[in-house]
Amino acid sequence: MVVPSDAWCIKNGYVLNFDDQGTMVQIPDYQKAFQNDTDVLLVISQINGMMADRGFPLKNMESAIKTLKSNSAEDNLRTSKNSGSGVTESPIDALKKVAKADIIMQLTWVVNKTGPKKSITFNLQGLDAYTDKQIATAAGTGAPSFSAETPVLLSEAVLAHMDKFTERLQAHFDDMFENGREVIIRIQKWDDWDGDLETEFDGEELGYIIEDWLADNTVKGRFSTTDMTESMALFEQVRIPLYNDKNRAIDARRYTNGLSKFLKSPPYNIPNKLVMKGLGRATIILGGK
Repeated sequence: MVVPSDAWCIKNGYVLNFDDQGTMVQIPDYQKAFQNDTDVLLVISQINGMMADRGFPLKNMESAIKTLKSNSAEDNLRTSKNSGSGVTESPIDALKKVAKADIIMQLTWVVNKTGPKKSITFNLQGLDAYTDKQIATAAGTGAPSFSAETPVLLSEAVLAHMDKFTERLQAHFDDMFENGREVIIRIQKWDDWDGDLETEFDGEELGYIIEDWLADNTVKGRFSTTDMTESMALFEQVRIPLYNDKNRAIDARRYTNGLSKFLKSPPYNIPNKLVMKGLGRATIILGGK
């Protein structure tokens, strides 16, 4: 899915303030950009067409926003069964979840004017929606023109770089099929739980037991233990299979649910809560729901 970059939205005034758990953050207002700047719709349509011609059909951002607005109306009515709290989620995470796009293509462009001539300088970044890693890029400046409109100038500028860009995307997908998709898994504990990651079961600490489960259930046993304390663990570059044994697509939630069930079962019997952030990040909180 192609999205205008944060920098482009902020520069053009398409922003809103978002309360991220008490911290005010300035974020892009994509709907305002679509409603007030027809170039955005035309530019994204041009990129969508070029990618489709090369075998990469893209999700349409405008349609995803409409679905997001519908879901948002439902979330506003949803509260916690325990505390009555509402649902907190950043708009970009919500957009990724609705679109279910593997790659977010973030686009920035600037119109250069030299006398009567115009040219476009652009930067197109392919970001893995699961890890936010940049896996492909294309950048450059197109030939100047006296009369061409912005979408035409941009498509001409991008066209010269598109083949290399799609080659990098294809290499990324080939790597995922061979080595699995990367996700991030975090383990935490509730304050009132009397256990921790150093609690032993049959002489083995819980932290090592979780590592053993990951080693047995990742593609080629590949993951990295980035941090491990008695109260939390962070696993990055966790390579999960693209499909389960029923040939159904797996995301971080479905995969981590297997670990959640493993910890709930004997001999561990640890109640836990599975929390998602975006498509590729999952947190298990030990000690209760």
